[in-house]
Amino acid sequence: MPDPTQQLNLEKCPLDEALASLGVDAQKGLASGEADQRLKRFGPNALPEKHLSLAKRILKYFIGPIAFMIEAAALVSAFLERWDDFVIIFGLLVFNACLELWQDLKASNALAALKNSLASKATVLRDGGFESVDAAKLVPGDIVKIRLGGIVPADLRLVSGDYASIDQAALTGESLPVTKKTGDSAYSGSIVKQGEMNGLVIATGANTFFGRTAKLVAGAGSVSHAQKAMFQIGNFLIAVAVVLALVMVAVQVHRDIVTTDNWGLADALDILQFVLILLVASIPVAMPAVFSITMALGALALSKEKAIVSRLASIEEMAGVDILCSDKTGTLTKNQLTLGDPIPLTASDPQDIVLAAALASRSEDSDVIDSAVIAALSNKSVLDGYTVSEFVPFDPVSKRTQATAKDNDGNSVIVTKGAPQAIVDLAAPPEEIAKRVEQNVADLGSRGYRALGVARSKDGGTTWSVLGLLPMFDPPRDDSQETIEKVRAKGVAVKMVTGDDTAIARETARQLGLGTNIVPAADAFPKDMDPDHMPDPIAATIEKADGFARVFPEHKYAIVKALQRRGHLVAMTGDGVNDAPALKQADCGTAVSGATDAARSAAALILTAPGLSVIDNAIDEARRIFGRITSYTIYRVALTMDIMFLVVLSTVFLNFQPLTAIMIVIMSLLDDLPIMTIAYDNTAVSKRPIRWRMPRLLGVSAVLGLASIAQSFGLLLMGMAVMKSSAAQHYFGLFDESHLQTVMFLQLIAGGHLLLLVTRTQGWFFRPPYPAMPLLVAMVATQALAVLMCGFGWFVPAISWTLIGWIWVYLLIWLVVLGIVRIATERLIDNRLARRTRSAEIVNTPLHSGLGGMG
Repeated sequence: MPDPTQQLNLEKCPLDEALASLGVDAQKGLASGEADQRLKRFGPNALPEKHLSLAKRILKYFIGPIAFMIEAAALVSAFLERWDDFVIIFGLLVFNACLELWQDLKASNALAALKNSLASKATVLRDGGFESVDAAKLVPGDIVKIRLGGIVPADLRLVSGDYASIDQAALTGESLPVTKKTGDSAYSGSIVKQGEMNGLVIATGANTFFGRTAKLVAGAGSVSHAQKAMFQIGNFLIAVAVVLALVMVAVQVHRDIVTTDNWGLADALDILQFVLILLVASIPVAMPAVFSITMALGALALSKEKAIVSRLASIEEMAGVDILCSDKTGTLTKNQLTLGDPIPLTASDPQDIVLAAALASRSEDSDVIDSAVIAALSNKSVLDGYTVSEFVPFDPVSKRTQATAKDNDGNSVIVTKGAPQAIVDLAAPPEEIAKRVEQNVADLGSRGYRALGVARSKDGGTTWSVLGLLPMFDPPRDDSQETIEKVRAKGVAVKMVTGDDTAIARETARQLGLGTNIVPAADAFPKDMDPDHMPDPIAATIEKADGFARVFPEHKYAIVKALQRRGHLVAMTGDGVNDAPALKQADCGTAVSGATDAARSAAALILTAPGLSVIDNAIDEARRIFGRITSYTIYRVALTMDIMFLVVLSTVFLNFQPLTAIMIVIMSLLDDLPIMTIAYDNTAVSKRPIRWRMPRLLGVSAVLGLASIAQSFGLLLMGMAVMKSSAAQHYFGLFDESHLQTVMFLQLIAGGHLLLLVTRTQGWFFRPPYPAMPLLVAMVATQALAVLMCGFGWFVPAISWTLIGWIWVYLLIWLVVLGIVRIATERLIDNRLARRTRSAEIVNTPLHSGLGGMG
């Protein structure tokens, strides 16, 4: 038997055809035996789970170029029984892995949260009688009962019952509950607000609307740009370090074999030991830790701004975000139905219209329209003057509510509110009134407002007067427009993405100043759309639009994906299950206050206070963090080049080893561990989105590295010159090569930290923002320790205080030189980039194109 859920569009086909194709009688339901057979065939009505063992999760954190190199160094350190080195190196590896595992566990909770949104029990008709079963045991063809307060357990076609009002805002983004009647569809996970109906199960598990959303969430996710940057930087440094190390090994082995008759394993191990320690000192072992700590402290700062970070890398991504896709309902708007100014038709006082509508409402039903009407009364105590003797709730046939009430004087009145056309049909007013109703409803609809008609009868319902109309809308949040303006000023475009109607979306966008180019999803996306491979014309439409209306989860996901493919970094805000796939796919998914569990779990940033104002703060904090990470990266690349080239070139050309193995280990500790305090540094906030521009970053790093090599080699050659002069030897206290090694040790530690002063700002190092106190204290403490080690001979041969003073003079002179080099290099790179941009703009002008065509 072919699968009817695949062969037929059960959501759109005639109801009798759907029942027949699924082989069920709506009055009897399925037989228990048939239900069991279908359960085996279709599987449980639950989201599929794909478990990855904890061991496999942990293992992936130890894979990658930097990780492999560090692991090799750790193994060799253990083999050579250098346990201090092993503990330090292995400890950093474990620390990074624990941080990444924690982030991964938090981010992967999206599917679990989606499951919590599903119904756990269902009332199903089997063998001619209703019974309660686990919702997971429902199968296509089951007849289930849905009622007030329940969660729809599967995708249904409603087959019997008067009506049901269903809140599917979290699924589709519609701001009001939708009234359903026989033949309509109801989606799994939506909530019944009013009424009771029976429904035919047409899809279960992963095949439901809800399940398709979960599948998108499971497949969504973008690779962190910070991770990509670390791999690129790591590959660059590893390539440089390995090539130079091989050169040094080849030269050293050649010299040893030529000069030593009994060269053997011990000599080879000595060379291997030195080279591996040199590689560990050169390769950025602490880079992942510095990145993670910097972002973790940023997350702490954001938590004080009422934002919780669940994926650390998203903070760095936010720095480069240039498009913010925002959900409308509950994000840009209050998700709180509000009445506009009443439009009187026969009423003399606008509050008379509201009072009549309030009497035809019931607060205990918690209906959003009734609540909005009662809230609009200027004086709610006026209701105390009436006693409601009869109330007729809303139904989809009459499309109105009605109440009979008496005032304190015993006067009876019947009031009704509902769809304007239903009120006109009931009251049969003069043609002029009917036309005014029609015109006002059309005008309100074009501006995205819904309307309620209100009528009153004082003669027991014989005659009615149409009192007027009540406009209804979901107003923008008070801070939305201000936040949008601030975000735009930072170079971030804002697009609205909503499941609501186009007219409503366009009016909301107009009020917020977003623009009115709102594209209905049906016009932009083909029915057979593959959200992972959007055609270029559609992607171009997405890029130009101010927003989108009537979108489904796959549309939101496709919008984010298409913008990313066109080179944008995308932030997405939302609060519903329907937002979850896009939130997870976005570079920085943000769940707003009051979001569903599914949205919060899929998001990288979770707002705990109402409104979007914290987004503005998050962008500033992200750009500060990016500045800190960039400072460290430039510093680390330049310092690695300095250490490697100094050691290799002096070994090859001067036959002098400028550092001992113990000096390299100590230098690695003193250079990297205190530098982690850069996470606290004061950093200027960029006015535009900033990204990893790797050629520029590596270019600046390489030039500073070459300048640092010149600085180190200059001091080394000066030291060698001093050792050739007896008078200079006695003045500086520099008598042999071991003391010269101490000189180079101090120069690399002190010079390395002074280099950080140059890399941490884009201008002169002596101008604001000044280093933060933790960074300054760490640098001063490290320098003091290094000076004391060299002065008193701790772990290294002692040198004179006079020589230490002259080394510092030399380093301070070079601090100014390096500052000039950095500023000049960046200006040169930026000027070249500006010239290329201008050339590209000239080539693309219509005039230039026309001349080209004439040629």
